[in-house]
Amino acid sequence: MAPLRILVADDHQVVRTGLRTLLESKAGWRVCAEAANGREAVEKARELQPDVAVLDIGMPLLNGMEATRQIRKISPGTEILILTMHDSEHMIQGVLDAGAHGYILKDDADRNLLAAVESLRKHKPYMSSRASAAAATVELSTDGIERPARRLTPREREIVQLLAEGKSNKEIATYLNISVKTAETHRANIMLKMNFHSVTELVRYAVKNKIIQP
Repeated sequence: MAPLRILVADDHQVVRTGLRTLLESKAGWRVCAEAANGREAVEKARELQPDVAVLDIGMPLLNGMEATRQIRKISPGTEILILTMHDSEHMIQGVLDAGAHGYILKDDADRNLLAAVESLRKHKPYMSSRASAAAATVELSTDGIERPARRLTPREREIVQLLAEGKSNKEIATYLNISVKTAETHRANIMLKMNFHSVTELVRYAVKNKIIQP
């Protein structure tokens, strides 16, 4: 059987090292790359087309939810496992909508990580017990419940994260490979669409909807 190639993405080196040690304790499994932020994770996925990507939800520059959307487009054969400190219903719904098939809590990783990756290797979904309970609640919810950042397009969510992290229009243009004028236009449209009157309001929105971590 060919080795299982895994991408690990988390903004903390110690976490990546721990995940690598756990994952490579399984015969035939290999961490083919590490990434320290969501944009790096997308680029590594584009380049390497890993079998499984293990993504932290709260990464800088591009969070795990948006990274999941992009990886599913550029590497559709890659199964995605989300790691998070939170088990909120809205966040679970968001990552499922984005295309992730696995979701476990970081403090359960020592017990659930190998089982989760093994399940994804077989293209079967996996959720830790606490996440499953929250997901069941989501499935029973009415369509009227507002989900995280649903009103924003994927590109707008990217820009909201970068703005909330304090990036300038010029920096945003560089990260997204767009003109400064286009970045400015996106920013103005977001402020108008979401009725934000200041960047402070935008930051509060990003924190509340788990686009960034406080």
